Amino acid sequence: MRRGPATIALLLTLAGSPAFAQRATSEWRPAWTAAAAPPRFDVDAAKAPIGYQDQTIRQDLRMGVAAKAVRLRISNELGLEPLALDGLTATGADGRVLPVTFGGARDIVVPVGVALVSDPLPIAVKRADLLSVSLHAKGATRGVVRRTAVRIGAGNAPVPADAKLDRRQSFISAVYGLADKPPAVVVALGDSITEGSSATLGAEADWPSVLARRFEAACPGAYVVANAGISGNQVVRDGRSPNVRARLDRDVLSLPGVTHVILIEGINDIRHDGDPANVGRSAEEVIAAYRQIIARLHLRGIKVIGGTLTGFAGSERFDERSETARRTLNAFIRDSGEFDSVVDFDKALQDPAKPEAMRADFARDDRLHPNDQGYTAMAQAIDLSQFNGPQARCRK
Repeated sequence: MRRGPATIALLLTLAGSPAFAQRATSEWRPAWTAAAAPPRFDVDAAKAPIGYQDQTIRQDLRMGVAAKAVRLRISNELGLEPLALDGLTATGADGRVLPVTFGGARDIVVPVGVALVSDPLPIAVKRADLLSVSLHAKGATRGVVRRTAVRIGAGNAPVPADAKLDRRQSFISAVYGLADKPPAVVVALGDSITEGSSATLGAEADWPSVLARRFEAACPGAYVVANAGISGNQVVRDGRSPNVRARLDRDVLSLPGVTHVILIEGINDIRHDGDPANVGRSAEEVIAAYRQIIARLHLRGIKVIGGTLTGFAGSERFDERSETARRTLNAFIRDSGEFDSVVDFDKALQDPAKPEAMRADFARDDRLHPNDQGYTAMAQAIDLSQFNGPQARCRK
């Protein structure tokens, strides 16, 4: 299409404007994430426990990017009823408390199946800064993202920084940062072992957080790690949350700047459901799902790193069938060549005297989940050289 003189002049004017320059040189990146998840329940979704009622929820969120502005993403994508929130505020390192608005409005009602992104907030953050976000749940309100560390207070009032920490579902699914030097995004995709459900609350000891600190030490400013783990998640079938294939668009492909995904998931698929007669999925079903995930991510140019499944002998649902399936899956992950590279989490946590089990000093009492030391070992097992690209060369 030919442009006339007036159109060309307008384009030249826009190109020289600060707003145009900002769009051309700065990009939004996820600075913190929490995957959407239905309210936790045992049998009947309608009876999911009420999470909050006329309470203020405070979250102190560790920023993974240096940014000159931030935006919040509030999710009700997997909620059971419209989500009414008000009194949203955000506080940066300088202590300024700013209202969070959505199209200028502070009171919001988020319909079921919808997520809202806030207006940009002029809050500058450095890497590892804490962004404190508070919001008020007016009525009986269920949390609709994975469990994270929160502080809770009565009514619509500020919650002090020393209020007790709790691990609860909340509503913030992402914080985006506007970065002049946008980092590459590495998504940790998995179940409770990735979510960090067994890490010390508030210690940021889950393996994605430890990996993020390793990246920053070795490749300053080059990478941000987005945690897309959900407790109980499965690869093939739905459990407490939609399976990995069903949530791939929402939790991975919707994020800007993703270059790599580390996938460690499948244990919940291959175990029985508490009754040994109700066996889990076969290794072949899980492998077919792995292939679909790899194919879809490769279509976006995203590299997929396969994480081997850690041993769980001694846990309540362990049996020989599930152990055979685990070994088959690990052989596929290590040897098939279908993943771009491999992280051998199994080897990193394995008990040398009992290969089907996790080392006792790396495991929680349930013998399924790692403790803080185990999470550190997982993060240390990841070879940072496999992430080297045009955006950075890691020192080690």
